[in-house]
Amino acid sequence: MDPRYSRQVVLGEIGHEGQKKLCASSVLVVGCGALGCTAAELLVRAGVGLVRIVDRDVVELGNLHRQLLFDEDDVDACLPKAEAARRKLQRINSTVTIDARIVDVAPQNVLPLIDGVNLVVDGTDNIETRYLLNDACLERDIPWVYGGAVGTTGMIMNILPGVGPCLRCVFPEPPPPGSLPTCETQGVLNTLTTTVASQQVSEAIKILTGSPMVSRQLVTIDPWYSKHISIEIQRIPECPACGHGKRDFLDGLELTEITRLCGRNAVQIDPAQDLGVSLEALRDKLTSLGKVEFNGHLVRFWVDDYEVLVFADARAIVRGTTDPVIAKRIYARYIGA
Repeated sequence: MDPRYSRQVVLGEIGHEGQKKLCASSVLVVGCGALGCTAAELLVRAGVGLVRIVDRDVVELGNLHRQLLFDEDDVDACLPKAEAARRKLQRINSTVTIDARIVDVAPQNVLPLIDGVNLVVDGTDNIETRYLLNDACLERDIPWVYGGAVGTTGMIMNILPGVGPCLRCVFPEPPPPGSLPTCETQGVLNTLTTTVASQQVSEAIKILTGSPMVSRQLVTIDPWYSKHISIEIQRIPECPACGHGKRDFLDGLELTEITRLCGRNAVQIDPAQDLGVSLEALRDKLTSLGKVEFNGHLVRFWVDDYEVLVFADARAIVRGTTDPVIAKRIYARYIGA
C-alpha cells in the first residue's frame, strides 16, 4: 500500500480494504469553484483512483479568497478552472488519474459525463444544474452528494437512488430566478466552503467504502454562529423525479442556451450541440481585431467594450454585458450563427 495513505489506512473506519475500494473508485466533481476545489483536492489526497472535474469557467481574481487550488498565475494566464485544477492536483498525487473537462454541464452531455463513475460530488453554483444532476443520477442509479454554501450557512445531503429521498423530495420545484441569495449578493465565508466540502467528501468516502454510517439527513451548518442542525428527510412517494420517474431537467425542458452569469456582468452562449471549433483557426481569423490571446484551451479577444472567451466546444462567455441580445449578436458576428 502506498505509504502516503498510511494515516488513513490505520484509521479503523477505513483500513486496508477501505483504501483499496477508494483506489478502485471514480468520482465526478461537477463545478470547480469553492466547493469543487476543496472536494477535488481531498478526494485526490485520499487516493480515489479517478477524479473527473467538470467546469465551464476560467479563474478570476475574485475566486482566490475561497477557491484553494488557484493562484494569481492562473488568473494571469486566463486558465480554465478544470485545467488549472488538473495541473495542481496531478502534482499533489501523481498516482491518481485527473480527467479535466472544460464544458458546461447540460442535458446533452450530462449522462456521458457521469457514466462510469461511482459517485458525483456537487460543486455547482446554480440550482438548474443541481436538478439536472438529480435527474441524471437517478437515471443511472449513481449516488451524489449535494452541497451548497452562501453567506455563513451551508447544506449537505446525500442522494442515494432507490434508498433515500432525492433532491425533488425536499425541493419539488426550483425557486423563481433571482429569488435565492447568492455568493455575489450575500457573500460567502471562506471557512464555510471548506467546511461544507469537507463534509461532502466525508460522506463520499463513507459511500465509496461501504460504511454503514452514511448520513440519511439534510445537514445545515453555520461555522460563524457555531450552529449544526440535522433534519430527517423522508422519501416522498409522489415525488415527480424518484416517485414518478419524470426527468424534466434531463429532457431539457428547463434549461436554456443563453445564461446570464449571476453577479458577473457576463452572458454565456452555449450552442444546443457541441459544434466544435478550431481555436487556432479562430485566433487567426480574429487577429485583425487587435489583441487576441490563445492559451491552448480558449481564445480570448476584445471587441468594443466586451471581452469574449471562446472554448473548443464553441461555447462562449461574453463579459461586459448582461444583455443576451448583445451577447448573441457578438457571437453570431465573430464566432458563428
